[in-house]
Amino acid sequence: MKMLLRSVRLVIWSMAFLALTSLASAAEINVVSSGGFAAAYKALAPEFEKATGNTLKSAWGPSMGDTHNAIPQRLERGEPIDVVIMVGNSLDKLVKEGKVDPSSTVLLARSKIALAVRAGAPAPDIATVDALKQTMLKAKSIAYSDSASGTYIAKVMIPKLGLADALKDKARMIPAEPVGKVVARGEAEIGFQQLSELKPVEGILIVGLIPDAVQEVTLFSAGVVKGAKNPEGAKALLKYLASPQSAKVIDDTGLEAANH
Repeated sequence: MKMLLRSVRLVIWSMAFLALTSLASAAEINVVSSGGFAAAYKALAPEFEKATGNTLKSAWGPSMGDTHNAIPQRLERGEPIDVVIMVGNSLDKLVKEGKVDPSSTVLLARSKIALAVRAGAPAPDIATVDALKQTMLKAKSIAYSDSASGTYIAKVMIPKLGLADALKDKARMIPAEPVGKVVARGEAEIGFQQLSELKPVEGILIVGLIPDAVQEVTLFSAGVVKGAKNPEGAKALLKYLASPQSAKVIDDTGLEAANH
């Protein structure tokens, strides 16, 4: 009965959503998403386009940093963007800078960090903090991202474990590329990144989430860029991504949907 009622509610919500979005004329919506939410976005985008008639023009980039494709850098050089999907505290910074409409922001998902090795390699022990520490000490090379998870690994977790000196010559940040790809090529023995960013990568074994005691939960949020050419379409997209209808798809990518 509960499943039936939930299904009925979703159908009613979907009809209301379609009615709402059909009021706006179909148009192009420019979206830039960080990698952590990319798999969920790619899975949800076709249904939104089908339901609304809007066309999503999508691009990808880190939530922070100075690389060419980083979302703050894109906005700084005036790229035409309607929606940004990114790490929550980085989005908050853009709001404070007057680049994103504060009334439009919405929490989409929570994300945790996982560890991966090359496919076929033995799975190291990361069940406890001590086991993780020993795995990192034994590894010949370690990679982490240039976005939220990597910043946490480098500036918080490694110092907290007392490994800063021991790892300084073998742990490195990977700019503008998924960590999983570096691990798959054998250029790093172990790699850390958001679970949702590791899952789409072929050629790796995802060992699991790092222990709760050293885990960092990253929030992914979205907002409408000030001066967006299609603000109504942008708001409709955010409403769709944050809806109960989208929650299962988001969960399936390794994230935890905010709307349950």
